[in-house]
Amino acid sequence: MEKISIGVCVLRKDLPLALEQILSRVQMFDEFTVSYLKDEAILEMEIFRWPIYDCLIAFGSGEFPMQKVKTYAALRKPFLVNELEEQDLLLDRSLVYELLAVSPDCQDQGMKIKYAFFNREGTRQELDYYIEEKNYFFIHGNRFRKLFVEKPDHGDDQSKMICTPCSIHGDLLVGFLRELYMEPRLDPTIFIFLLTFEYIWFGQNSECLNEFRHKPPTVRREGSYIYKEFEPTGGTLVKVYTVGPEYAHAEARRSPIDRVGMRNPDGTEVWYPVQLTPTEKQMARAVCITFKQNVCGIDILRCEGRSYVCDVNGWSFVKNSSKYNDDAACLLRKMFLDAKAPHLSSKIPPSLPWNENEPVQPSEGLTRLGCGLFTFGQSEELRCVIAIIRHGDRAPKQKVVLKVTEEKLLNLMLKYNGGKARSETKLKTVVQLQDLLDVTRLLVPRTRPGRETDSEAEDIEHTEKLRQVEAVLEEGDHFSGMYRKVQLKPLKWVIVPKDNGEGEEKPVEALMVLKYGGGLTHTGRKQAEDMGRYFRNNVYPGEGTGLLRLHCTYRHDLKIYSSDEGCVQMSAAAFAKGLLDLEGQLIPTLVSLVSKDASMLDGIDNAIIKMEEAKVLANFLTPNEYEINPKQKLKMGSKIARRLLSKILIDIRNTREEAIRTDAKTEEHVRTRLYFTLESHIHSLMNVLRYCNIGEDSLVCDSDLDSKFKTEELDYMSYIVLRMFENTELPLEDPKRFRIERTFGPSEVMSEI
Repeated sequence: MEKISIGVCVLRKDLPLALEQILSRVQMFDEFTVSYLKDEAILEMEIFRWPIYDCLIAFGSGEFPMQKVKTYAALRKPFLVNELEEQDLLLDRSLVYELLAVSPDCQDQGMKIKYAFFNREGTRQELDYYIEEKNYFFIHGNRFRKLFVEKPDHGDDQSKMICTPCSIHGDLLVGFLRELYMEPRLDPTIFIFLLTFEYIWFGQNSECLNEFRHKPPTVRREGSYIYKEFEPTGGTLVKVYTVGPEYAHAEARRSPIDRVGMRNPDGTEVWYPVQLTPTEKQMARAVCITFKQNVCGIDILRCEGRSYVCDVNGWSFVKNSSKYNDDAACLLRKMFLDAKAPHLSSKIPPSLPWNENEPVQPSEGLTRLGCGLFTFGQSEELRCVIAIIRHGDRAPKQKVVLKVTEEKLLNLMLKYNGGKARSETKLKTVVQLQDLLDVTRLLVPRTRPGRETDSEAEDIEHTEKLRQVEAVLEEGDHFSGMYRKVQLKPLKWVIVPKDNGEGEEKPVEALMVLKYGGGLTHTGRKQAEDMGRYFRNNVYPGEGTGLLRLHCTYRHDLKIYSSDEGCVQMSAAAFAKGLLDLEGQLIPTLVSLVSKDASMLDGIDNAIIKMEEAKVLANFLTPNEYEINPKQKLKMGSKIARRLLSKILIDIRNTREEAIRTDAKTEEHVRTRLYFTLESHIHSLMNVLRYCNIGEDSLVCDSDLDSKFKTEELDYMSYIVLRMFENTELPLEDPKRFRIERTFGPSEVMSEI
């Protein structure tokens, strides 16, 4: 077969390394030849002497002869990954904003960019529509309150800046930006115009600083500019990279306030992965189609729970991401084959050519690239995945219990329980715990007042418990990294007379309970991350890459839920990192694992025998903690897991209704719901699954029921997985059109699905 030729018309200075890495992967499929036009040919050679290509990748800036390339494309008619006419459009920000404004799918519903364009060039000059006042700016009758962003109209000009009101400049601006971005490290000797998503660093030139201190910035008087309101986004911009309308890779960069901590040791910009909402995925798809740019960079700002596209960049690639390069190579291959050899299969082979030496885990099914649907056999498609997972290994929970009579502690309790003398209060937030720490520090050197009859030993014990409370609260960095909670419960009250003769209750003694510990251990983090990878390779077909490509499409509806316990939330974060093969620092970097020492378990003779005996006792007592007979277990399980069961049923119902409403031939969503919870909810849910068919014929096979009744222990990372499949060949009203597959694993040792 004659190979498809791919031409790359890009000046060497503008050629991204990521593009070269992607095309080298494409070439490994042995269906293509890739050649790069040299700079001399691009700039000087006649287009009639250029090679004839089946597919063309062309872009550039500055001296790049775009009109010349357009003439070549009109003559030879190659397949264009990105349309050339629209690439010119992207260089005019005013036209980009106009097109975004008239394309509702490109923005969140009801979200509009307030902007104005001021033209000082050519025949469209509009010098009479410009008025600037002290704290406001008027153009075309639109009033912009300073702060506002000023962007050059030409897309290649990155000299964007913000304009501040006269009342905020110099040292005041530094303080303002500190407060706006919650960044205490801002160096007051470095003045920065902070942008919505970019920055300009003016440096430490003393003359520039002195001028800036006394003269606030004003709008520029030459050139054409776009003006739009400044949106305080916390300094974070979501960067989206599309490869075709069905794929979007997202990451976030923090707009730097100073230069501390914003770059890696190799000088590259610090970034971290983010998950796009379904609306944002749809917006990225719409922009890709509207601007006819398959490979495109899109800037999305999140403001007050809404999102909108603030810039469209055209050709853009993710740096230093092997996963993105792999995905992009497969997607570009599909584009090229569909355009020039549609008779050939564009399905992904069982193993990618550049990974042929790596072991591949067998998995049923094929991935339909781009649509995010998995086919099992000829007619079944995965529609929904629901998983209920217990948290990973955690440290032991500990607590300190003491009775307190100190007025400062009692007043603190009243402060956070609404002044109710008989109501208890829980202190969990940073502010609440800091207040408690401040009070405790004042009380630690003292003994309890009003207890003259107590022995000296009791006073010493009370003081030592206060010292322990102080020590626990001071651990970590600003109450991070450790689970802490304090309960204050009134025990005794007195009636205090008021001026009007009425009495008012006032607490004189309370019970303080400090609970701490229970955080996810390093072993627990590894368990959760390994479990995420296991799910990626087994629950979703496609050798682990099927889920990753599905997740980058707008058709994957993924939501992860967790209870508020610290160990559960960290388990969910670590699981997500493994599931989605996330790069960067989504969760704190994992440190070295604690070495396992078997001798630590042998504190007594014949420890193994005694541990086995204890396990037999636990296997009997733990399940019976949730009642004894089947009806009681079902009733108690339904109460404890009521909200969780309700969510699962809603997920299944919504998936089925969505499939029925939609034409079976259309590309539908795959819904994924992950619920991370505690042991009590896992046991309760298992009891519901075991006994929900009491007195009726079971809907599941005998072997499945038998395995559930034999399961005695639900250890860390135990899981229950429900997968919903749709047989598209059966009528909609056929009860067998949908089926649910149920799988569970009783411990952190993952069983085969």
